[in-house]
Amino acid sequence: MSSVTPAAGGQRPAANDHRWLILVIVAIAQLMVVLDATVVNIALPSAQHALGFPNGDRQWVVTAYALAFGSLLLLGGRLGDMFSRKRVFIIGLAGFALSSALGGAAQSFEMLVAARALQGVFGAILAPSALGTLVSTFRDPRERGRAFGVFGSVAGGGGAVGLILGGVLTQYFSWRWTLYVNLVFAAIAITGALVYMQTNLPDSRPRMDWAGTVLASAGLFALVFGFSHAETAGWTAALTIGSLIAGVVLLAAFAFAESRVSHPLLPLRVVLDRARGGSYISVGLTGIAIFGVFLFLTYYLQLIKGYSPVTSGLAFLPMIACILLSSNTSSIVLLPRVGPRALIVTGMLLGGGSMTYLTQLTVTSSYAVSIVPALVAMGLGFGMIFAPAINTATSGVAQRDSGVASALVNTMQQVGGSIGTAALSTVALTATAAYLAAHHVGRLAPATAAVHGFSVAFTVSAALFSLGALVAVLLLPSRRRLQELRDVAAADAAAVALSPALADAMATSSADARR
Repeated sequence: MSSVTPAAGGQRPAANDHRWLILVIVAIAQLMVVLDATVVNIALPSAQHALGFPNGDRQWVVTAYALAFGSLLLLGGRLGDMFSRKRVFIIGLAGFALSSALGGAAQSFEMLVAARALQGVFGAILAPSALGTLVSTFRDPRERGRAFGVFGSVAGGGGAVGLILGGVLTQYFSWRWTLYVNLVFAAIAITGALVYMQTNLPDSRPRMDWAGTVLASAGLFALVFGFSHAETAGWTAALTIGSLIAGVVLLAAFAFAESRVSHPLLPLRVVLDRARGGSYISVGLTGIAIFGVFLFLTYYLQLIKGYSPVTSGLAFLPMIACILLSSNTSSIVLLPRVGPRALIVTGMLLGGGSMTYLTQLTVTSSYAVSIVPALVAMGLGFGMIFAPAINTATSGVAQRDSGVASALVNTMQQVGGSIGTAALSTVALTATAAYLAAHHVGRLAPATAAVHGFSVAFTVSAALFSLGALVAVLLLPSRRRLQELRDVAAADAAAVALSPALADAMATSSADARR
């Protein structure tokens, strides 16, 4: 079982004879969190029919989860740095499972939305502790590459797995099982954590930055709410504009406050590192695109081509397979040889090319010719982005900051997904309405207009990938720079083994060097 070990200067990596089993446990937890962003989408029509709520309220089943999850991630990450990460991880798993059971048993719309919000709260605790555990467990560069290859596969492909699982559970069982299934994932992960994870306690617990917590949570909440509200009310609605402005102002105040307090929620040294900042931006931009792909391709397959939920989910299998292949190859084989810049730029270009290819879709396009090549390119591209970006974003970070650095990865992906879903939906709907107004004659006019809207959204996604490629060229490190970061991380680890005081001094100097 586990033992309690105080760590010097932070939470020391566990002496893991079971580190690969811990990787499996962490991957299961992360899969549960990531797929929950899409698994419920497939079940929404069935849930709406069962509980009798109107179309106007349907978005809240998704938005409630996104609001709670996105706004509380930084707080969840800091909790992992303050307390035993094992305990925080297990609490997150248990809370996520119980709130999922509540949602599965929902007898009203209000009960379902409340359960989804609770899922978001515990997901915000769970996701950073999962990635933080991985950062603490795998410090050797070669093993770290393998571990992050697996984690990147889950981060990139989990949403597509959610579409498949949601379709199967909804079609053959019940929409309620898209929530109940989390009990199975959580039970496996909790059992594994209790048996194989080590309880590491920080020797000095940092104080909570309550002012920063309130500003960050409120700012992220306003930002996610604003983009979500735009999807239904439009970009010119007063509440949309007010929420987005408030989000920007609150996050600016948060950044100012963090530079003034002695125990910041998000130490600026974490984000001011150029390589780390570039990785966060890469994850965020890819998050915008990947959720848009799932959304519009699902609409196209079901509404235009008439595919069933299960068939629509299975249609994404080529992308999932390529993500698995590309994530592991990129992180294990290529990242040490070429560095993150070349990989992420290539991934962005593949993503942009696949989006450009999808702009050619028509009502009569075939799946094999018009969709499969794009799915293959997307899968390879996403694999080249997620695993190297997450690895680089957490490489060389001080142990005491690993939780909040991990939380920021999840924050960028979640906020990016919210922005992508809302912004691209608005773009697609506007283009569809304009096309239908100009070409309203004919039996296929509504379907043709919808496909035109999807094509415009794919064009915007392609432009975002181009921006991501430019950011990667300017900010991300070369192979030589990556090796320097690893040397710094090794020096930090050696300092931790020597003494707490020396560890703090070297962590400060290495942070300055990385800037």
